[in-house]
Amino acid sequence: MIDPVPLQASLETLRFWTIVVLLGLGVFFTFVSTVGVLRLPDIYSRAHTASQTDTLGAGFALAAVAVAFGWQHAAVYTVLLLFFIFITNPTAAHAIARSAAETGVEPLLAEEGTDADDSEADPNATTDGGTAGIDGGESR
Repeated sequence: MIDPVPLQASLETLRFWTIVVLLGLGVFFTFVSTVGVLRLPDIYSRAHTASQTDTLGAGFALAAVAVAFGWQHAAVYTVLLLFFIFITNPTAAHAIARSAAETGVEPLLAEEGTDADDSEADPNATTDGGTAGIDGGESR
């Protein structure tokens, strides 16, 4: 007869893998936030990615810490810190974006980009400075 796995051992294994998954998600979202801040073009999109993904990254990492501590006072403090981050990160990003808007920082829009592919995407675009097609394409 096969001995059943003790409940304590299976719960410890589940707890371990929960911690690993939560930490992995925290690292992933923090990495996405870092790449977004480095790659995005203006203050508004950078503040957006920093507030959302950084909050998720810190949230998952702190949740992993709380699970690792178990039912202790430190876990309660970790959960309180998690709520604090959930409140302050979006608020700080909003304050940064609002300050940028009040000081006159204009967002970079897609129409203002200088892509070389823009002329290929528009069938009516001309390469001669916009003078072609004035007479309807007919020569007299």
